[in-house]
Amino acid sequence: MSDTANTTKKWWAKGLLFENCNCQIVCPAHVSFKQLCTYERCLGHWSIHIDEGEFNGIPLHDLNVIIMYDTPQLMFNGKWVETIFIDERADDIQRKAIEDILTGKSGGPWVILSRFVEKRRPTRYLPIHFDDQGRKKRMWVEDIFDTTVESLRGQDRDQTVVIENMFNYLHSTRQVVAAGETWWKDGDDYTFSTKGTHALYSKFSWTSQ
Repeated sequence: MSDTANTTKKWWAKGLLFENCNCQIVCPAHVSFKQLCTYERCLGHWSIHIDEGEFNGIPLHDLNVIIMYDTPQLMFNGKWVETIFIDERADDIQRKAIEDILTGKSGGPWVILSRFVEKRRPTRYLPIHFDDQGRKKRMWVEDIFDTTVESLRGQDRDQTVVIENMFNYLHSTRQVVAAGETWWKDGDDYTFSTKGTHALYSKFSWTSQ
């Protein structure tokens, strides 16, 4: 597991977080990293739209981020491989701030998850597109990545299916259960696709504390 810097900087961010991986609905590791994922490797992403935020006075508004991950079936064992894509609209200072947050260098919830990461591929700055149609969320990078998650419909067809009061480092305590479809091709060694698999979304609120 990787180490993180001890320096904590003051920051906060709010927005939308959605995820999709190749597990069956609902991914066991979403409940606990000590649960076995569906397959030998868990392949997926966290897609993040930052509505608003600030890092030591630096504004972080209306920016998109994707974190691709490849983990063992038992995620608690660590040895994760991660790739971060940051919105190319972010300037150099914003890029550094976002990377520090998501690699756990500046405190907050990502400190815990960063401990499981063994290898980080180089961060990339790409034109990331985002679309929110209520129950359907999409994020994409032309020719590299495309994901859509859509909430499941419950017995009451007008209401979404939700998970309430589940502890999670990244999501809010109210998470909408969804199904997702993702396509990612980034060179010959990094490619996968999902369809109708585990997905969730929620409104996040993170701070450095």
